[in-house]
Amino acid sequence: MKVIVDEARCVGGGHCVVTAERVFDQHERDGTVVLLDSTPPEELHEAVHRAAMLCPAAAISVTA
Repeated sequence: MKVIVDEARCVGGGHCVVTAERVFDQHERDGTVVLLDSTPPEELHEAVHRAAMLCPAAAISVTA
C-alpha cells in the first residue's frame, strides 16, 4: 500500500487523524494533513482506507 496526500486539497477536518493516528497527523499552523507513514503496515490498511473514504476533501489517495 502506498498513501499519497494532497495538502493543497486538505481542509483540516481531522477525520484521518482520528481514524489512523499512526499514519496521519495535522500541522499545528493550519490543521492540514501531515503524512507520517506513506507505506503503513498491513494491520493499518483498513484504517487508512477508511480515512481516505471519510476525508471531506478527497485529499487522500491509496494505491496497491
